[in-house]
Amino acid sequence: MLRQQISARIAVPALSAAALLLAACGSTISGSPVAAPPGLDSAISTTKAPGTTPKPTGKPGPSGKPSTPPADRGGDTDFQASIGDCVKLGGTTDNATIKHATCGSKDSNYKVVAKAPTNSQCPSDVDQAYYETLSGVETGAICLDIDWVVGDCLDLGTKGSGDDPKRIDCTTRGAADGVKVLSILKNSNSVDDCNVGNQGYVYDERKLVVCVATL
Repeated sequence: MLRQQISARIAVPALSAAALLLAACGSTISGSPVAAPPGLDSAISTTKAPGTTPKPTGKPGPSGKPSTPPADRGGDTDFQASIGDCVKLGGTTDNATIKHATCGSKDSNYKVVAKAPTNSQCPSDVDQAYYETLSGVETGAICLDIDWVVGDCLDLGTKGSGDDPKRIDCTTRGAADGVKVLSILKNSNSVDDCNVGNQGYVYDERKLVVCVATL
């Protein structure tokens, strides 16, 4: 019987952009820098392992915030990467491409932050998950965040474009969602902790905030 290996990817719409609460300005802007394309669930239904459940939202419930999962819980993928490695992710939802890249380089757009048996077991606030299936069953997933580097500028490719993030010159104008990374705060899940820039990207589950200035 033919056993087909398939590489796939899924965008996790957990990352949100919020405006800083500056003096005389109390508005908040919500966005989805890596929102999943329309119809994503049906597009990948044949590559998900039977019985997998949707990824948790990562939002606190009545009993409090869900516990943070271990970073590396195994899984088996032909593409080998360690936590902390950077990659260039491309392709489509059901035909993903991925290759190693030097962190902070022009090619790099994502960093490996965790590994799991299935994409639904990645931390709830990751930006992307690359996973492989064999005969329709997931064999492993690589959990990815944008490769944020302080001082770098990125076009996050949001606002419905479906494009992956890419590094750009900080003098670039007209980018779909151009930002300059000013600071990365650990042990925080509030954009109000940013003391620089005008916008922040919050990773609630892992308590991380990326403070940026829009270009």
